[in-house]
Amino acid sequence: MPVALIIFIIVPIIEMAILIEVGSQIGALPTIGLVVLTATLGIWLLRLEGLATFNRLQGRLARGEIPETELLEGIMLLIGGALLLTPGFVTDAIGFCCLLPGLRRPIAGWMISRGILGAITVINRRTRYHEDADGRTTIDGEYSERRTDDQDLPRH
Repeated sequence: MPVALIIFIIVPIIEMAILIEVGSQIGALPTIGLVVLTATLGIWLLRLEGLATFNRLQGRLARGEIPETELLEGIMLLIGGALLLTPGFVTDAIGFCCLLPGLRRPIAGWMISRGILGAITVINRRTRYHEDADGRTTIDGEYSERRTDDQDLPRH
């Protein structure tokens, strides 16, 4: 069976079992209240962290840097937001891991350093612009490339 199919079958069963257990312990209305509260907190946190991540992404682009961490964090924010809108405590816990910067950034850094995302090329560039007396712009730059999948890069 494909992993996605297993996840789509097992996760809802686990969520229902936990919701039933929590509901039997504290009651149906408080359980529903907790689910609504986590969704509300998740939307607020998603907005806050999404703006902060977008600002960091723009700053890195303005400095001529590749914002690989910020792009991955943006994907994690989308996933976390979707999980927090899904009723259940397990998906909420995973969603908050994707939204809280103290957890999201180390996870994103670990994923990038381990090459979990497949063949990602990381390019570090330092670019300098010079204008000569005739008004022409000269661009000096340095770059280095590192592949996370250890394959040879195509040469042009």
